[in-house]
Amino acid sequence: MSTDSRKALRELGLKTRTEVLGKQYVDAAMNNRNDFNSGLQDLLNEYCWGMGWNGDGLTRRERSLINLAMLTALGRTHEVATHVRGAKNNGLSNEQIAAVFLQTAIYCGVPAAVDSFRAAAPVIANWDGEQQATPKAKAKAAPKKSSSKKK
Repeated sequence: MSTDSRKALRELGLKTRTEVLGKQYVDAAMNNRNDFNSGLQDLLNEYCWGMGWNGDGLTRRERSLINLAMLTALGRTHEVATHVRGAKNNGLSNEQIAAVFLQTAIYCGVPAAVDSFRAAAPVIANWDGEQQATPKAKAKAAPKKSSSKKK
């Protein structure tokens, strides 16, 4: 593969990674890029997100379902939390995410599923809270400016 093709794939991967995991998450990862981890960031953007997430045959929703199951099976709860937000960005419902974890309980063990439910719960609560905080609700929650002047 040419250098230009690999660069284009990294750029596509970075775009996809941002769409799935969110700008804040990806910006934090990219801002922490240094000489030590630069190769890893390139690998993630080119291989995982450029090729893997943009391959044929599966939708992003399907990839999210599979990732949650695989990460649960591997006991990678930190990554479960990250990919729960991605699953929500890809349109999965809380019920679908819970169903994945229940299915993994059968095939991967109850402790693995328990860990994934624990990792997912705060992400889902945060997501649901963000969705309920409409502009009108946010305006109500904002502190009111005092119009009185000190004398």
